[in-house]
Amino acid sequence: MNRQQRRAATKSSSRPLPAARSALSAAVQHHQSGRLDEAGQLYRRVLAIDPREANALHLLGVIACQQNRHEPAIDLIGQAIAINPADASYHANLGVALKETGRLDEAVAAYRRAIALRPDHPEAHNSLGNALAAQGRLDAAAGCYRRAIGLRPDYPEAHFNLGITLKEQGRVEDAAACYRTAIRYRPEYQEAHYNLGNVLRDQRRLDEALTHYRHAIAARPDFPDAHHNAALALLSRGQMQEGWEEFEWRWATAEFSAARRGFPCPRWRGEAAAGRTLLIHAEQGFGDTLQFCRYAAAAAERGMRVVLEVQKPLVRLLRSLDGVDQVIARGDEPPEFDLHCPMLSLPLAMGTIPAEAAYLRADPVLAAAWRTRLAAIEGLRVGLVWAGKPSNTADSRRSLDPRRLAPLFEPRGPRFFSLQKDGPAAPGDLIDVMGEMDDFADTAALIVNLDLVIAVDTAVAHLAAALGKKVWLLDRFDACWRWLTGRRDSPWYPTLRIYRQPRPGDWDAVLAEVAGDLRGFRHAIETIGQSIPA
Repeated sequence: MNRQQRRAATKSSSRPLPAARSALSAAVQHHQSGRLDEAGQLYRRVLAIDPREANALHLLGVIACQQNRHEPAIDLIGQAIAINPADASYHANLGVALKETGRLDEAVAAYRRAIALRPDHPEAHNSLGNALAAQGRLDAAAGCYRRAIGLRPDYPEAHFNLGITLKEQGRVEDAAACYRTAIRYRPEYQEAHYNLGNVLRDQRRLDEALTHYRHAIAARPDFPDAHHNAALALLSRGQMQEGWEEFEWRWATAEFSAARRGFPCPRWRGEAAAGRTLLIHAEQGFGDTLQFCRYAAAAAERGMRVVLEVQKPLVRLLRSLDGVDQVIARGDEPPEFDLHCPMLSLPLAMGTIPAEAAYLRADPVLAAAWRTRLAAIEGLRVGLVWAGKPSNTADSRRSLDPRRLAPLFEPRGPRFFSLQKDGPAAPGDLIDVMGEMDDFADTAALIVNLDLVIAVDTAVAHLAAALGKKVWLLDRFDACWRWLTGRRDSPWYPTLRIYRQPRPGDWDAVLAEVAGDLRGFRHAIETIGQSIPA
C-alpha cells in the first residue's frame, strides 16, 4: 500500500451504519497491516450490510489494485465516486488503476480531478507526474513533481521521480542530485541507490557506483538488477572473478529471464568432464558470441566434445574454431549432450581469458578470391563501421553520424571500404561491397585483406579483432564493461586500440586523434613499402 492508499484507509468519508462500523474499522486495521485477504472479506461484509458504503467500495478497489486486478479496481472505485464524488483520494486511486491499464488520458483526468478537489494533495501531483511522464510529457511531469515537493519537501518518491525525468532529459547531474535527496530522506531507498549507481557508472565513477549498488543490495539482497549492474561496474574495473559471479544474476532480471534455457541436463560450471558432450549456447548479440566463442576451444582442450549453438549468420565462420566438434544454428535440433553452458557464463566456469590472439580464421578460398579482386587497389586499405543496430539500447551513444567521418577522408589518403551493412552512407569515396556479404564468413574474407578496421563498438569490431587484424575502436564515453576503464588496450584483443570520448558525445575529439594517427600509420606503411600481411 502506498502512502496515498494508506491515508485513504485511515478515514471514511461516509458515515457507515452502526452495524457496519466495527467491521469497517477492523477491515482498515487489517488493510494497514498488509493482511489484504482478511481486509477484503470484511469490506465485503460491510457492503453486504450497506451496499452504498463508499469507503468500503473504494478500499476494496484499492486492494484489487494492490493485487494487480486493475479492471475490478476501476469498477469498484468508480462506484465509490458515483456515491461520493467529492473525495480527492477516490479520484487519485482511480488514476492509479487507470494508469496501470494503460488508459493514460483517463488517468491524467482522474488525477486532475483529485487536485481540483484538494490542491494541497502531494501524492496526486506526484501521480499526475507519473502519468504525464508515461505519455512522454517530461517537462509537464517535472513540474508536477516539483509541486509535490513544494507541498512536502521530505517526499522521497517525488524527488526520485523527478530524478528519473531529468535523467531522460539528459540532465544527469540534476538527476543525481534528486536521487541523493531521496536517499537523504529515506536512507534505505533501494531504487534511488540503484538509479544513482547507474548515473555514476555512466559517468565512469565506478567506485561510487558500486557503493550505491551495494546499498541497494543490502536493502534488498534479491535485487537482480542491482547485482547485474554491480557486475558490469566490477568487470569495467577489471575485477573479473567477483564480476562474473555477480553477472550470473542477469538470469533473474526482466531483460534476460525470458532467454534462460530450460535444459534437462546439468549446467557445466567448470568441473572435470572429459569425454562428455558440452552444449555451449549463444545468449546475446553477435558481438558477444564472437567475443566469447573462444572459450569453446578451451573447453575442448579439457577433453570434452563441444557442440556450439550460435546465431545462423555465424555458423560458417565459427566452424573455423579449433577443437569444436559441431556448430549448429540456434533453433536447430542439437545432438545429444550431457552438459550445457550459456556462453557468457564460460569465463566464470573457466577463469582466465584464453591466450590465443587470433582464434578465428577466414575461409582460405574466399579470402584468396578477395585478394585477387583487390590486388589492383594500392595503398592502405581501411574498413569503416560507424553505426550499430538501432535496436541496441546504447545505439544512440555508440553510433555516430557518418558525416562526422569527413576528417578521415584526405586527398591521396587510404582507400576506405565500408563494412557497414545497414544505415546511411558515409561521405567520401568508399568502396562498398557489403551487398555481397551473406554472413560473417563472407565479411571475414574481406577483412583479412584489409590493413586496418576503424569501427564503433559493433560485432564487426569483434570480428576483425578475433581474426587478429588491427582494430581502432571508436568508443563512447560510458564505455561497455568489456573495454574496461582507463585503458587504450584490451586484454580480450591484443590487436585492438581504444579511442574513447573524453566527454559524453564528443566524437570530434575522437576522430581528430584517429585522423592524426591514420596519417602516421599510412606514412609508416608507405615507408615500409608494403601492406601489413593478412
